Amino acid sequence: LSTFTEGEPGEGREPFELPRFWDALGQAFKVTSQEATKLSLAFSGPSLTSAEDCQKLSEDVQNAILAVAAVYYWLPKGQGTTLRKMVRDATAEVVEGMIQLTETILSAPLESLSQEQLISTGGVWEACERVSNLPRDNQAAVVSALAACLGVVKDALEEMERALVEGQDPYSDIMEDEELGFRGNRDTYWSEADRKLLSSCMGLMKASKSCLKKILGVVKAYGKADSPEQISQLDDLADIANEISPSVDELALSMYPPMNQLAVRLNVNTQEAFLMNFLHFCRTSHVCPPSEEGWVQFLTGAVDHNMNKIKNFTQGQL
Repeated sequence: LSTFTEGEPGEGREPFELPRFWDALGQAFKVTSQEATKLSLAFSGPSLTSAEDCQKLSEDVQNAILAVAAVYYWLPKGQGTTLRKMVRDATAEVVEGMIQLTETILSAPLESLSQEQLISTGGVWEACERVSNLPRDNQAAVVSALAACLGVVKDALEEMERALVEGQDPYSDIMEDEELGFRGNRDTYWSEADRKLLSSCMGLMKASKSCLKKILGVVKAYGKADSPEQISQLDDLADIANEISPSVDELALSMYPPMNQLAVRLNVNTQEAFLMNFLHFCRTSHVCPPSEEGWVQFLTGAVDHNMNKIKNFTQGQL
Protein backbone atom coordinates (compact mmCIF):
# COMPACT_ATOMS: atom_id res chain seq x y z
CA LEU A 1 0.00 0.00 0.00
CA SER A 2 2.99 2.30 0.27
CA THR A 3 2.77 3.04 -3.45
CA PHE A 4 -0.75 4.48 -3.09
CA THR A 5 -1.10 8.17 -2.32
CA GLU A 6 -4.12 9.93 -0.93
CA GLY A 7 -6.35 11.67 -3.45
CA GLU A 8 -7.73 10.97 -6.89
CA PRO A 9 -5.97 8.36 -9.07
CA GLY A 10 -3.10 10.02 -10.87
CA GLU A 11 -1.25 9.51 -14.11
CA GLY A 12 2.06 7.75 -14.57
CA ARG A 13 1.48 4.87 -12.18
CA GLU A 14 1.63 1.19 -12.92
CA PRO A 15 -1.26 -0.06 -15.05
CA PHE A 16 -4.33 -0.62 -12.93
CA GLU A 17 -5.32 -4.25 -12.40
CA LEU A 18 -8.79 -4.91 -11.01
CA PRO A 19 -7.92 -8.29 -9.38
CA ARG A 20 -5.02 -6.68 -7.49
CA PHE A 21 -7.32 -3.91 -6.34
CA TRP A 22 -9.86 -6.36 -4.90
CA ASP A 23 -7.12 -8.33 -3.14
CA ALA A 24 -5.78 -5.12 -1.60
CA LEU A 25 -9.23 -3.85 -0.58
CA GLY A 26 -10.17 -7.18 0.98
CA GLN A 27 -6.94 -7.24 2.96
CA ALA A 28 -7.38 -3.63 4.11
CA PHE A 29 -10.93 -4.31 5.30
CA LYS A 30 -9.77 -7.49 7.07
CA VAL A 31 -7.04 -5.61 8.94
CA THR A 32 -9.53 -2.89 9.94
CA SER A 33 -11.89 -5.52 11.34
CA GLN A 34 -9.04 -7.02 13.36
CA GLU A 35 -8.02 -3.61 14.69
CA ALA A 36 -11.61 -2.94 15.77
CA THR A 37 -11.56 -6.21 17.72
CA LYS A 38 -8.24 -5.37 19.39
CA LEU A 39 -9.45 -1.88 20.29
CA SER A 40 -12.70 -3.17 21.76
CA LEU A 41 -11.02 -5.93 23.77
CA ALA A 42 -8.47 -3.49 25.18
CA PHE A 43 -11.31 -1.50 26.76
CA SER A 44 -13.58 -4.36 27.78
CA GLY A 45 -12.51 -4.87 31.38
CA PRO A 46 -11.75 -3.01 34.58
CA SER A 47 -7.96 -2.97 34.10
CA LEU A 48 -6.63 0.26 32.64
CA THR A 49 -4.76 0.20 29.35
CA SER A 50 -1.35 1.86 29.60
CA ALA A 51 -0.68 5.13 27.83
CA GLU A 52 1.89 3.38 25.65
CA ASP A 53 -0.61 0.68 24.61
CA CYS A 54 -3.28 3.31 23.93
CA GLN A 55 -0.86 5.14 21.66
CA LYS A 56 -0.05 1.92 19.78
CA LEU A 57 -3.74 1.00 19.44
CA SER A 58 -4.54 4.48 18.16
CA GLU A 59 -1.77 4.37 15.57
CA ASP A 60 -2.80 0.91 14.37
CA VAL A 61 -6.43 1.97 13.97
CA GLN A 62 -5.41 5.12 12.13
CA ASN A 63 -3.08 3.21 9.81
CA ALA A 64 -5.80 0.66 9.05
CA ILE A 65 -8.30 3.37 8.14
CA LEU A 66 -5.73 5.23 6.03
CA ALA A 67 -4.97 2.00 4.20
CA VAL A 68 -8.67 1.46 3.43
CA ALA A 69 -8.94 5.01 2.08
CA ALA A 70 -5.73 4.64 0.07
CA VAL A 71 -6.97 1.49 -1.65
CA TYR A 72 -10.28 3.16 -2.47
CA TYR A 73 -8.44 6.08 -4.09
CA TRP A 74 -6.49 3.57 -6.15
CA LEU A 75 -9.67 2.69 -8.06
CA PRO A 76 -9.80 4.96 -11.15
CA LYS A 77 -13.00 6.62 -12.28
CA GLY A 78 -12.36 5.00 -15.63
CA GLN A 79 -13.39 1.67 -14.11
CA GLY A 80 -16.90 3.10 -13.77
CA THR A 81 -18.50 5.77 -11.63
CA THR A 82 -21.25 3.36 -10.53
CA LEU A 83 -18.69 0.85 -9.28
CA ARG A 84 -16.61 3.56 -7.66
CA LYS A 85 -19.59 4.98 -5.80
CA MET A 86 -20.42 1.57 -4.35
CA VAL A 87 -16.82 1.08 -3.21
CA ARG A 88 -16.80 4.61 -1.77
CA ASP A 89 -20.01 3.97 0.16
CA ALA A 90 -18.60 0.71 1.55
CA THR A 91 -15.38 2.47 2.53
CA ALA A 92 -17.25 5.33 4.20
CA GLU A 93 -19.34 2.82 6.14
CA VAL A 94 -16.19 1.20 7.55
CA VAL A 95 -14.70 4.57 8.51
CA GLU A 96 -17.95 5.75 10.12
CA GLY A 97 -18.24 2.46 11.99
CA MET A 98 -14.76 2.84 13.45
CA ILE A 99 -15.51 6.43 14.47
CA GLN A 100 -18.68 5.28 16.22
CA LEU A 101 -16.79 2.49 18.03
CA THR A 102 -14.13 4.94 19.21
CA GLU A 103 -16.73 7.43 20.45
CA THR A 104 -18.59 4.64 22.26
CA ILE A 105 -15.42 3.53 24.05
CA LEU A 106 -14.55 7.11 25.02
CA SER A 107 -18.01 7.75 26.48
CA ALA A 108 -18.51 4.40 28.25
CA PRO A 109 -17.40 3.50 31.79
CA LEU A 110 -14.33 1.25 32.02
CA GLU A 111 -15.81 -1.38 34.33
CA SER A 112 -17.14 -3.71 31.66
CA LEU A 113 -17.90 -4.26 28.01
CA SER A 114 -21.06 -2.24 27.31
CA GLN A 115 -23.90 -3.29 25.06
CA GLU A 116 -23.30 -0.21 22.93
CA GLN A 117 -19.64 -1.21 22.54
CA LEU A 118 -20.62 -4.71 21.45
CA ILE A 119 -23.07 -3.30 18.90
CA SER A 120 -20.51 -0.81 17.56
CA THR A 121 -17.84 -3.50 17.26
CA GLY A 122 -20.26 -5.76 15.43
CA GLY A 123 -21.12 -2.86 13.15
CA VAL A 124 -17.49 -2.52 12.07
CA TRP A 125 -17.26 -6.28 11.47
CA GLU A 126 -20.39 -6.23 9.30
CA ALA A 127 -19.19 -3.21 7.33
CA CYS A 128 -15.84 -4.90 6.68
CA GLU A 129 -17.48 -8.18 5.66
CA ARG A 130 -19.59 -6.42 3.01
CA VAL A 131 -16.53 -6.06 0.79
CA SER A 132 -17.07 -9.67 -0.26
CA ASN A 133 -20.51 -8.76 -1.65
CA LEU A 134 -19.44 -5.72 -3.66
CA PRO A 135 -19.79 -5.99 -7.45
CA ARG A 136 -16.43 -6.80 -9.02
CA ASP A 137 -16.72 -4.62 -12.14
CA ASN A 138 -18.93 -1.87 -13.55
CA GLN A 139 -21.26 -4.28 -15.34
CA ALA A 140 -22.07 -6.00 -12.05
CA ALA A 141 -22.34 -2.62 -10.32
CA VAL A 142 -24.86 -1.33 -12.85
CA VAL A 143 -26.87 -4.56 -12.61
CA SER A 144 -27.06 -3.97 -8.84
CA ALA A 145 -28.04 -0.31 -9.31
CA LEU A 146 -30.76 -1.14 -11.86
CA ALA A 147 -32.15 -3.88 -9.61
CA ALA A 148 -32.39 -1.38 -6.74
CA CYS A 149 -34.24 1.13 -8.93
CA LEU A 150 -36.60 -1.59 -10.13
CA GLY A 151 -37.35 -2.47 -6.50
CA VAL A 152 -38.34 1.14 -5.74
CA VAL A 153 -40.66 1.29 -8.75
CA LYS A 154 -42.23 -2.08 -7.91
CA ASP A 155 -42.94 -0.88 -4.36
CA ALA A 156 -44.55 2.37 -5.56
CA LEU A 157 -46.69 0.51 -8.09
CA GLU A 158 -47.83 -2.13 -5.59
CA GLU A 159 -48.70 0.55 -3.03
CA MET A 160 -50.82 2.42 -5.55
CA GLU A 161 -52.52 -0.81 -6.69
CA ARG A 162 -53.41 -1.59 -3.06
CA ALA A 163 -54.85 1.89 -2.59
CA LEU A 164 -57.02 1.51 -5.68
CA VAL A 165 -58.51 -1.84 -4.64
CA GLU A 166 -59.16 -0.82 -1.04
CA GLY A 167 -62.13 1.28 -2.07
CA GLN A 168 -63.12 4.87 -2.56
CA ASP A 169 -61.37 6.06 0.57
CA PRO A 170 -57.68 5.04 0.82
CA TYR A 171 -57.24 6.88 4.15
CA SER A 172 -60.07 5.17 6.04
CA ASP A 173 -57.72 3.05 8.14
CA ILE A 174 -55.83 6.04 9.54
CA MET A 175 -58.37 8.86 9.55
CA GLU A 176 -61.44 7.41 11.30
CA ASP A 177 -61.16 7.75 15.06
CA GLU A 178 -63.23 9.04 17.96
CA GLU A 179 -61.86 12.55 17.71
CA LEU A 180 -62.34 13.01 13.95
CA GLY A 181 -65.45 10.90 13.62
CA PHE A 182 -66.77 9.68 10.28
CA ARG A 183 -65.64 11.86 7.41
CA GLY A 184 -67.65 12.86 4.43
CA ASN A 185 -64.87 14.99 2.95
CA ARG A 186 -64.68 14.48 -0.81
CA ASP A 187 -61.03 15.63 -0.74
CA THR A 188 -60.12 12.16 0.52
CA TYR A 189 -61.86 10.38 -2.36
CA TRP A 190 -61.04 9.84 -6.03
CA SER A 191 -63.75 11.11 -8.32
CA GLU A 192 -64.79 9.17 -11.42
CA ALA A 193 -62.77 11.59 -13.58
CA ASP A 194 -59.77 11.09 -11.30
CA ARG A 195 -60.00 7.33 -11.71
CA LYS A 196 -59.93 7.59 -15.50
CA LEU A 197 -56.75 9.63 -15.26
CA LEU A 198 -55.38 7.21 -12.66
CA SER A 199 -55.74 4.30 -15.07
CA SER A 200 -53.42 5.94 -17.61
CA CYS A 201 -50.99 7.04 -14.89
CA MET A 202 -50.85 3.46 -13.69
CA GLY A 203 -50.13 2.42 -17.26
CA LEU A 204 -47.16 4.81 -17.31
CA MET A 205 -45.90 3.44 -13.97
CA LYS A 206 -46.17 -0.10 -15.33
CA ALA A 207 -44.23 0.98 -18.42
CA SER A 208 -41.53 2.36 -16.10
CA LYS A 209 -41.33 -0.99 -14.34
CA SER A 210 -41.15 -2.84 -17.68
CA CYS A 211 -38.40 -0.53 -18.97
CA LEU A 212 -36.25 -1.12 -15.91
CA LYS A 213 -36.90 -4.86 -15.95
CA LYS A 214 -36.07 -5.30 -19.64
CA ILE A 215 -32.97 -3.09 -19.51
CA LEU A 216 -31.78 -4.91 -16.40
CA GLY A 217 -32.13 -8.12 -18.39
CA VAL A 218 -30.09 -6.93 -21.37
CA VAL A 219 -27.38 -5.43 -19.14
CA LYS A 220 -27.09 -8.83 -17.44
CA ALA A 221 -27.00 -10.64 -20.79
CA TYR A 222 -24.96 -8.29 -22.98
CA GLY A 223 -23.35 -5.70 -20.73
CA LYS A 224 -19.56 -5.54 -20.78
CA ALA A 225 -16.95 -3.51 -18.96
CA ASP A 226 -14.01 -4.19 -21.26
CA SER A 227 -13.60 -0.75 -22.82
CA PRO A 228 -14.00 2.87 -21.69
CA GLU A 229 -16.98 3.29 -24.05
CA GLN A 230 -18.78 0.26 -22.65
CA ILE A 231 -18.13 1.34 -19.07
CA SER A 232 -19.37 4.86 -19.81
CA GLN A 233 -22.55 3.58 -21.47
CA LEU A 234 -23.33 1.43 -18.45
CA ASP A 235 -22.84 4.41 -16.13
CA ASP A 236 -25.20 6.51 -18.25
CA LEU A 237 -27.89 3.81 -18.02
CA ALA A 238 -27.49 3.71 -14.24
CA ASP A 239 -27.67 7.51 -14.02
CA ILE A 240 -30.93 7.64 -16.00
CA ALA A 241 -32.41 4.80 -13.94
CA ASN A 242 -31.55 6.71 -10.78
CA GLU A 243 -33.73 9.55 -12.08
CA ILE A 244 -36.63 7.27 -13.01
CA SER A 245 -37.26 5.67 -9.61
CA PRO A 246 -37.70 8.93 -7.62
CA SER A 247 -39.80 10.41 -10.42
CA VAL A 248 -42.15 7.41 -10.15
CA ASP A 249 -42.44 8.11 -6.42
CA GLU A 250 -43.26 11.76 -7.12
CA LEU A 251 -45.88 10.75 -9.65
CA ALA A 252 -47.47 8.29 -7.20
CA LEU A 253 -47.64 10.94 -4.47
CA SER A 254 -49.39 13.40 -6.81
CA MET A 255 -51.98 10.75 -7.67
CA TYR A 256 -53.41 10.49 -4.14
CA PRO A 257 -56.58 12.44 -3.36
CA PRO A 258 -57.22 15.28 -3.41
CA MET A 259 -55.69 14.86 -6.86
CA ASN A 260 -54.05 17.91 -8.40
CA GLN A 261 -54.29 17.23 -12.12
CA LEU A 262 -51.73 19.93 -12.98
CA ALA A 263 -49.18 18.31 -10.65
CA VAL A 264 -49.96 14.92 -12.18
CA ARG A 265 -49.47 16.32 -15.70
CA LEU A 266 -46.13 17.91 -14.80
CA ASN A 267 -44.93 14.71 -13.13
CA VAL A 268 -45.90 12.50 -16.06
CA ASN A 269 -44.11 14.89 -18.45
CA THR A 270 -40.95 14.38 -16.41
CA GLN A 271 -41.51 10.64 -16.30
CA GLU A 272 -42.02 10.48 -20.07
CA ALA A 273 -38.78 12.37 -20.70
CA PHE A 274 -36.77 10.01 -18.48
CA LEU A 275 -38.32 6.88 -20.00
CA MET A 276 -37.82 7.98 -23.60
CA ASN A 277 -34.22 8.95 -22.85
CA PHE A 278 -33.70 5.58 -21.12
CA LEU A 279 -35.10 3.60 -24.05
CA HIS A 280 -33.25 5.65 -26.67
CA PHE A 281 -29.95 5.34 -24.86
CA CYS A 282 -30.42 1.61 -24.38
CA ARG A 283 -31.13 1.13 -28.08
CA THR A 284 -27.96 3.00 -29.10
CA SER A 285 -25.68 1.29 -26.55
CA HIS A 286 -23.78 -1.99 -26.71
CA VAL A 287 -26.30 -3.75 -24.43
CA CYS A 288 -29.01 -3.77 -27.11
CA PRO A 289 -28.25 -5.97 -30.13
CA PRO A 290 -30.73 -5.95 -33.04
CA SER A 291 -32.54 -8.97 -31.61
CA GLU A 292 -33.66 -6.84 -28.63
CA GLU A 293 -34.98 -3.82 -30.53
CA GLY A 294 -38.54 -5.17 -30.73
CA TRP A 295 -39.37 -4.69 -27.08
CA VAL A 296 -37.73 -1.23 -27.12
CA GLN A 297 -40.15 -0.20 -29.86
CA PHE A 298 -43.06 -1.82 -28.02
CA LEU A 299 -42.34 0.01 -24.75
CA THR A 300 -41.78 3.29 -26.60
CA GLY A 301 -45.27 2.86 -28.05
CA ALA A 302 -46.70 2.00 -24.61
CA VAL A 303 -45.27 5.19 -23.12
CA ASP A 304 -46.66 7.23 -26.04
CA HIS A 305 -50.09 5.60 -25.74
CA ASN A 306 -50.46 6.36 -22.04
CA MET A 307 -49.04 9.86 -22.43
CA ASN A 308 -51.55 10.72 -25.16
CA LYS A 309 -54.42 9.58 -22.93
CA ILE A 310 -53.07 11.58 -19.97
CA LYS A 311 -52.68 14.68 -22.17
CA ASN A 312 -56.30 14.35 -23.30
CA PHE A 313 -57.53 14.07 -19.70
CA THR A 314 -55.45 17.06 -18.52
CA GLN A 315 -55.51 19.31 -21.58
CA GLY A 316 -57.24 22.09 -19.64
CA GLN A 317 -54.51 22.19 -16.99
CA LEU A 318 -51.72 23.71 -19.13
